[in-house]
Amino acid sequence: MSQDLWLQNYDAACRLAQEIAENIHERNRQQRTGGNPAKLNMTLRASLQKLKQNIAQLRETLNQTSAQRRIMQAEANRRQTLVDDLATREMRLNASFKGDLLEAEPSRSSLMTGGSGSGPAGNPWLVNESEETRGLSFGEIKHHQQQIIEAQDAGLDALAAVISRQKQMGQEIGNELEEQNEIIDDLAQLVDKTDSRIKNETHRVKLLDTKSASCEERKSYIMSWFVPWKRVSHKCLKQHNGMQLVIVLLLIAIIVVAVW
Repeated sequence: MSQDLWLQNYDAACRLAQEIAENIHERNRQQRTGGNPAKLNMTLRASLQKLKQNIAQLRETLNQTSAQRRIMQAEANRRQTLVDDLATREMRLNASFKGDLLEAEPSRSSLMTGGSGSGPAGNPWLVNESEETRGLSFGEIKHHQQQIIEAQDAGLDALAAVISRQKQMGQEIGNELEEQNEIIDDLAQLVDKTDSRIKNETHRVKLLDTKSASCEERKSYIMSWFVPWKRVSHKCLKQHNGMQLVIVLLLIAIIVVAVW
């Protein structure tokens, strides 16, 4: 995995500061030996100006990255400390170049360690080191920073995997909801058709019931006419039978009289 661009720029600025310190030491040596340090002075002025611009760019980039929350707050604070220490180092190098320090010729070890040459050699660009990086070399600090970045990347990868899974689950839920909505629409259409059929059948039943009631009324009306005629016919039949009986009796009487 490639190193963070900000850290690369920071390392470049540190190397530039180290180069400036070495050039200041070389210029002072030439001054002691009667050499001509004019060329080195021009180089130092340009290098100091470039270092100042690099520090400003590092500070601006760090502010943007921190505002966009692309790095954790603890890492942003740590990088801010590195930039502040590098800016302090730039001021000391500039003062050493202009001869404003008490020592007329600061030794190379003091420029490289940020203190007296008798002190332990630590990180040359940090004034107030944290406990984690105290006593570590540049390579060890870079390795430590790389481990922190890798851990952050691993956490971001895990978070990205969780977000991707949640996105997939959301899409699956959305698809399921669409299918359920289609099923509900189909059921609604079936219910509407069934309701329409029930209304039609209910209407037909009412019509049949109305027709049945009308038929019953007609039957009752017909029966009301048929029953009296039946009674009259039965009465006439009885009268006809009586008349036949009378006629038969009269014939019998005539025959008896004739015989006698």
